[in-house]
Amino acid sequence: MLVLVAGLLAFGYYKWQHGSSSAPPDGADTGGGSGRYVALGDSYTSSPRTGRQVGTPVGCARSDDNYPHLVSAKLKPAEFADVSCGGATTANLTSAQRTSNGTNPPQLDAVNARTTLVTLGIGGNDVGFLQLASSCATAHPSSSPCKDRLTAGGRDQLAERIDAAAPVVGSALDRIHAKAPRARVVVVGYPTVLPDGDGCWPVLPVGAGDVAYFREALGKLNKMLEDQADGHRAGYADTATPGKGRDVCSASDRRWVEGVLPASPAAPLHPNARGEQGMADAVLALLPVS
Repeated sequence: MLVLVAGLLAFGYYKWQHGSSSAPPDGADTGGGSGRYVALGDSYTSSPRTGRQVGTPVGCARSDDNYPHLVSAKLKPAEFADVSCGGATTANLTSAQRTSNGTNPPQLDAVNARTTLVTLGIGGNDVGFLQLASSCATAHPSSSPCKDRLTAGGRDQLAERIDAAAPVVGSALDRIHAKAPRARVVVVGYPTVLPDGDGCWPVLPVGAGDVAYFREALGKLNKMLEDQADGHRAGYADTATPGKGRDVCSASDRRWVEGVLPASPAAPLHPNARGEQGMADAVLALLPVS
């Protein structure tokens, strides 16, 4: 019995530290000219600047080589709708999103009874990682101005935002199942953005304390997404584990996520084409592919 408990505890620690993918429950097949695939998500899904601009509104900055397009090209469904949008929050799953160039309808509007596959990559903008990035820049490599501010008074504001987003993600998954009862649903986690250790100041001008704080927060966000997937009949595509060592501080010919000054076509602190391919591979590994 003690051995079993120890094993379960070790497994729980492994999942917390590393994450793990899980396949969605069986549903109708998507591909080979059948089914409808709908991609929902934010800029890590839309993938601004990595490829040719596609879709409307233009302000969503969807590229034709983002992971939804790569998954669709492999599966070849009868219908494909990528309604992901840069800047999207969980609120924009059910409400319209105004962009700098056009309005994106509520993303869940694209899910219907014909839908047989849905991928969902959302949550980062609820936490505000990218919005915080510029305010965390520092000339002192060992400092942590953002952590100091966001954990003042014994609160952890990022952890609170992650907790607040959790029921919204769960509700969205329930809505997807209600609208598309035959669909396989996959929640797509965020890839590894920050390295282990202190970072790579001044290439990434963030102090060691903030690097550790944000790395831990992104791990919590992925764990929340995995838990919501587990609790709401969805699969989970872990992109952090295969992306480890391919963070913003890694070599330019290896990294999946670009830094503040991208070396490959991508928005700052966003996946490049290599990263989107890695995310597509993580999704496809969970699906039947003919």
